[in-house]
Amino acid sequence: MTSVDHRSAEEIGRTATGPRPVPELGAQKAAADLSHVDTVLSNGLRLLAVRKPTVPLVELRLRIPFGGTAPLHAATAEVLAETMLTGTARRDRIEIDTELALIGGELDTVVDPERLTISGNGLATGLPTLLDVLADALTAASYVDDEVARESARLVERLAVSRTQPRVIAREALLRHVYGDHPATREVPQAADVEQVTPEAVRALHTAAVLPRGSVLVIVGDIDPERIAADVERVLGGWSSDASAVVMPGLPEVTGGDLLLVPRAGAVQSQIRLIAQSLPRTDPRYPALQLANMTYGGYFSSRLVENIREDKGYTYSAHSGFEFTGTTATVGVDADTANEVTAAALLETRYELGRLAVVPPTAEEVESVRQYAVGSLLTATSSQAGLASQLAALTAAGLGVEWLAEHPERVAAVTVEEVAEAALDFFAPARFTGVVVGDAATLAPQLTALGGVTVGEPGK
Repeated sequence: MTSVDHRSAEEIGRTATGPRPVPELGAQKAAADLSHVDTVLSNGLRLLAVRKPTVPLVELRLRIPFGGTAPLHAATAEVLAETMLTGTARRDRIEIDTELALIGGELDTVVDPERLTISGNGLATGLPTLLDVLADALTAASYVDDEVARESARLVERLAVSRTQPRVIAREALLRHVYGDHPATREVPQAADVEQVTPEAVRALHTAAVLPRGSVLVIVGDIDPERIAADVERVLGGWSSDASAVVMPGLPEVTGGDLLLVPRAGAVQSQIRLIAQSLPRTDPRYPALQLANMTYGGYFSSRLVENIREDKGYTYSAHSGFEFTGTTATVGVDADTANEVTAAALLETRYELGRLAVVPPTAEEVESVRQYAVGSLLTATSSQAGLASQLAALTAAGLGVEWLAEHPERVAAVTVEEVAEAALDFFAPARFTGVVVGDAATLAPQLTALGGVTVGEPGK
C-alpha cells in the first residue's frame, strides 16, 4: 500500500452522504453464571469461593471485623497490620517472602476502623501454600520486639508525612464534623500514640481480635469451589475461638446543616467535602439512587463535572459517590479548588444539588448513566482481582454472588420517574453538611457571605 492509499481518521469516519452514524450501544449482558460455594465453616468463618478460570491464578481477600474503642486501639491495630507478616513461630520474614515468591504470590495487610483486611494472590497451583502461610500468620504471628520497633518507627515517619497531605486533613476534618469522637474518625492514628504501642499490646490485640467467627474469606480464581471448602476447613481449622470478631459501633445518622470552614493557614488550595445520609445496597431504591448520583457527579459526563470542571474550570477533579459502612451508607461530594474560586465552586456545587432535585434527570441522561453503571460494574468484575474485591465489599452487608449477578437487571428496570424521586429525596441541598478546608483569612469573607458556612477555630 502506498501513501496515496492511506486515509485519515476523518476520511474513514465519513461517507459520500455525510458522517458515518455511530452504532447504538448493544444491550448490556450480565456476567456469566459463576460457579461458587458460600458457606460457614466450623470455626464461624464465612467462605465465599468462586470459580473464574480466566487465568491460572487465584485471588484471596480476608476481612476481619476489627472495631475497638480503647484510646490506643487505632495505633495498635496499625502496628499489628504492619508486622503481622514479619514472622511466625514457624517462619521468619525471609521464609514467608521466599515461599510466596515461589508461587508467584504475595500477601498484604491493611486496617481501618472497621476491619482488618488481608489480600493475596498467586498461582492457582500454589493456593495450598498461600493458605498455609495465611493460617500460620493468623494462628502464630510472633510480633518479635525488634520487628515491632522497626515497623513502628517507619510508621511514625509515614504518619508525619501523611498528616501534611490536604486530602488526609480534609478527610479527618469531615469525619470529626459529622461523627464527633466515634471510632470511625480514627482512620489515621496519631504518631504519638504509635510511639506508645508495645509488642505485648500488639500480641494481646491479635489474640483478642484476630478471630474467625464473623469474618469472611473470599477466594476467586481457577479453582473447584466444592473442593476448596474442604481444603480451607482443613488448613484453617486451627484458627478458632468461641468469641466473635468485634464489629465497629454503628455510625450516627448524618443530618444536614452548615458547613464548617476548617482553617489551614497559608494554604493556596481548598478542599470542599459534602456528605449526606444515603441508602445501603440492600434497599430496593438503591438502583435509582445510584443512577441519580451518577447524573449528579458520579462519572465524567455528570452535571457537576460539566459545570465546575468543563464549563468554569474551577477544579481539575470533582466527584460524588457512596461510602458503605456496615449496613449504613452515605453519599459524598468532593472537589479541590484554588482559593479565589472556592466560594464560586461551592455555590455551583450546591446549585447542581438543587437543580438535580427540582429539574430531574431526563430520559436521555438516565439511559446514559444506566449504560455506564452496568458497563462499569461488568468491567470492574471482569478480572479475578476486581471480582474478589467487589465480593469482599458486598459481604460486609451480608451479600454475595447472587446480588452481583442480579444487579444489572435491577439497574435496567429503574424508571426515569424513580430516578427523579430519588434525586428529590436524597440530593436536596438541605440534606448535606460538610467542611471546607483552607486559608480562613482568604476564604471566610466570601463563604460567610454565601451563607450556610461557619468558621471553625484554628487547630480544632
